[in-house]
Amino acid sequence: MPRWRPRSVRLRLALWYSAAVGLVVLIYAAGVYTFVSRSLREELDRSLHDDFEIVEQSLETARASDATAWSPEQGHHTDGSEPVRWSEVWGPVGELRFRSPGLEERPAPPTAAAGYEYASVVGAAGMPLRTLSGAHSVGASEFVVRVTRSEEGVRHELNELLMGLGLGLPIAVVLAGVGGYQLARRALRPVEHMTEQAQSITADHLRARLPVDNPDDELGRLATVFNEMLNRIEEAFERLRRFTADASHELRTPLTAIRSVGEVGLRERDGGAAYREVIGSMLEETDRLTGLVDRLLFLSRADSGRTSVRRGLVPLLALAREVTGHLSVLAEERAQTIDVEGEASIEARADPMLIREALINLVDNAIKYSPRGARVHVRVFSDGREEAALEVTDTGPGIDPEHHARIFERFYRVDQGRSRDQGGSGLGLAIARWAVAANGGRIELESEVGRGSTFRIVLASALLSSQVTGTERALHDLGQHG
Repeated sequence: MPRWRPRSVRLRLALWYSAAVGLVVLIYAAGVYTFVSRSLREELDRSLHDDFEIVEQSLETARASDATAWSPEQGHHTDGSEPVRWSEVWGPVGELRFRSPGLEERPAPPTAAAGYEYASVVGAAGMPLRTLSGAHSVGASEFVVRVTRSEEGVRHELNELLMGLGLGLPIAVVLAGVGGYQLARRALRPVEHMTEQAQSITADHLRARLPVDNPDDELGRLATVFNEMLNRIEEAFERLRRFTADASHELRTPLTAIRSVGEVGLRERDGGAAYREVIGSMLEETDRLTGLVDRLLFLSRADSGRTSVRRGLVPLLALAREVTGHLSVLAEERAQTIDVEGEASIEARADPMLIREALINLVDNAIKYSPRGARVHVRVFSDGREEAALEVTDTGPGIDPEHHARIFERFYRVDQGRSRDQGGSGLGLAIARWAVAANGGRIELESEVGRGSTFRIVLASALLSSQVTGTERALHDLGQHG
């Protein structure tokens, strides 16, 4: 069977608090009882010792007066203000010389050894008794003395103490439980407020935040962390909304163009030439749509972590020449030239496919946003700090500083010179930033309105880094010759 467990945290805290207080009180009560019991018994033993000394003095007095027998008046010293006590005296040959009235007959102590011997016995009527036995010499004669007191008073006081402790313990536990519940309720009141506020937070109402009464305590730090998480969720939802709206708009544009061109083609009656033109326009829009979908799928795989990064040695100058050669057709259409310079020995530790994708997007942007006849400059260099860089400079309209922080966001465009009319989807820089970041690098932007922009990819240099192993170098050389 499953164990019962309180569902309320307040109740669990109160129960734990009550159990802790009960345990402490129980230990304290046991200590008090032990201390009082020991003190009372030691006091009783001291009283017996005093009684024994009185009997000794009486025996000495009887010898000094040459009394042949010890009378009851000399040895019996009971008064009503003290607990009941008795005395017994045996002569040298074991004959009983004196026994206090009211004391039942008992055998003499077995020996008259030197010193004292304490013992607890039970009388004939069930009365608990405490005795002290010892030998005492009077001249040439040796007597055995035994004094007795009742333990009834001691046990009565201990029983009263035990009863008081037994009644006080549950009362203390109950009071501790009530007080603990109230304290827990007061301490957890901020949690109730946070719970009520959290229930009001929905996907359409993400601006609400949890109340923070004291940011320095545990609950305050929890609420602060939760609010920071809500900030990130709100930002993610906002980016998702913008992404969905922008993606829908980007997809609607080529689809609308395809539909319009198709409707125009259906109205044409001239035949082959007109149809070929319509089909060509439709294919052009289809290519644009395919490119947009490919970029969206690339970012989707990147966000889901399904894009693997295989780092190796990448010769940056060779990569720059390959990319610019691939895009030179686009530059020739706009009568532009692409210059590439740098040292062939500069290498970086990165995934060549991802860095190639990032560089393609940067060079493609430079070609699109530079005027006809302009010059695009690609430079490979190392700054001597174990970093290698790929730099792409255009002579386009430039980017205002207020847009620098958001230029790498998806579908974000700057109004001047960054429009859909030039064929851009607003995803190239986002892909470039992700590809570089996945390789442990960064993208830097330097731009001045009216004078162009410079995008710089900074990666860990394999030439200067001491982390390059002989195995990596051998694999790289094998790939170059294979």
